[in-house]
Amino acid sequence: MPDLPTPHDAAEAALFSECWDAVLSYADLCTSGSTAANQLSTEAFALGMREARAAEAGPGRGAGRRAPRLPMIPLLLTAVRTTAAAWETGGQGHKLDPDLRLWLNSEKADRYTGPPLQRPLALRGLRDMQEHDADLLWLAEVEALPLSVVARRLGLDPATVSEELAQVRGLFRDRSHRNHLDTPMAAQCRSYARLLDAVTRSAGADTPEDLSRHLATCVQCAEAAACLRLHGGGLPAALAGGVIGWGGLAYLERRRRAAEVRLGAGRPEPADAGPPNPGAQKARVVRNGLLVTAVLVSLLALGVSMMPFGKGGMDDGAASPGDSADRQPVAADPGTTLPSASGSPSGSPTPTASDTQGSPTRKNPDPEPQGTTSSAPQDDDKPAPGPTTPRAACTYKYTLVNQWPDGFQATVTVTPADALDDWRVAWSFKDGQKVGEMWDANFSQSGSRVTATAADYNRTVAAGADLAFGFIASWQGTNSPGYDVTLNGQACTKA
Repeated sequence: MPDLPTPHDAAEAALFSECWDAVLSYADLCTSGSTAANQLSTEAFALGMREARAAEAGPGRGAGRRAPRLPMIPLLLTAVRTTAAAWETGGQGHKLDPDLRLWLNSEKADRYTGPPLQRPLALRGLRDMQEHDADLLWLAEVEALPLSVVARRLGLDPATVSEELAQVRGLFRDRSHRNHLDTPMAAQCRSYARLLDAVTRSAGADTPEDLSRHLATCVQCAEAAACLRLHGGGLPAALAGGVIGWGGLAYLERRRRAAEVRLGAGRPEPADAGPPNPGAQKARVVRNGLLVTAVLVSLLALGVSMMPFGKGGMDDGAASPGDSADRQPVAADPGTTLPSASGSPSGSPTPTASDTQGSPTRKNPDPEPQGTTSSAPQDDDKPAPGPTTPRAACTYKYTLVNQWPDGFQATVTVTPADALDDWRVAWSFKDGQKVGEMWDANFSQSGSRVTATAADYNRTVAAGADLAFGFIASWQGTNSPGYDVTLNGQACTKA
């Protein structure tokens, strides 16, 4: 086993204890074996701690200000990516996952190290937040830790941590909105900026067809939509993909599984987690001050964003990145109706097959035709069975979550009529789509037919409950939804 990095003091020892598992989890995704994963983790942890110390020291002696940085866990995860890139250029690329090597040598990787205004929006938004707020958002959304655990780790009040998380989500949205407007973008993208802000504020708002088509082909605006839309459960994926980059969704799934294992183990929480620490209290006071003082700005910005404008979005004199109207930060809505995002993919319950399929046998109310008599004794005179609709074995939903020029993300939700001890879901593609990554299930693909099988932790499914999994796939030309969906070989009907 390789030598682990040596903490400089008790505080660093605590950080090591809290973060090592996350660092090793991502390093394992990035490498071709456990030995390489431990080596990559060790080097990345040392690099991340050096960066943290440099940020703590500030830009210069006596400056009194600390350079902005990511929270500790995402800081260390980006250090894993940076160390992997150094391995690739230094002749150790054979230790890395082959797909990661392709990514490191592509334009996608350049975005994470290129000009700051061109970097992913989630990365910029998280870095712009106060450290305690960013920590709270990352631990709750990406690491999928229970809020009681998050409160204890950050020294927050367990009774109010849920409300604070809602506020922090709103602040992240505001930072993302401001950074989106600051990003150099094409005129068409800028014409959609206000409309994008408006439709992502409400869970019930419909996306206009022209904006939907634009989001399907523009990666930059699709990323912005994912960061601005707090409802729908997409925030964890937006954070993981935007901050980590390659393997972000796979890391997200690993952390969610790890959190479920910890919960299943039933580890008791201490009765007294202690009072909130001074740093957390200071962050909360500053955050609340920002929210209160910016209420009017928020309402004004929302009113402007909902004003009618031409078909192209804003008028022909679309504001440039330097215009003050577009650069003005928008404060979070101070109301308490901010929707809650979840680390796990879930949605509104769908009707079960037993609720929607089939009808009970009933007596025919029509009298017998005149002139006929029944030859059967009265005791045997029973109502004739009426027609019954065969009950479907399952219903399904195929949902396109996001799409970009050469790939897309989708989820499949299947509701079985009967309880399952194991499951296998299969479907076909019409347009040559190829699945590259899947979570909450294992998969194989033969030609156009894709088969997803249960993971170790979700084999059993109750009757009428949902089983769901997501995937990323490639497409060209046309991206028709999957069809001919079956569950354990039996056909499912579309919900």
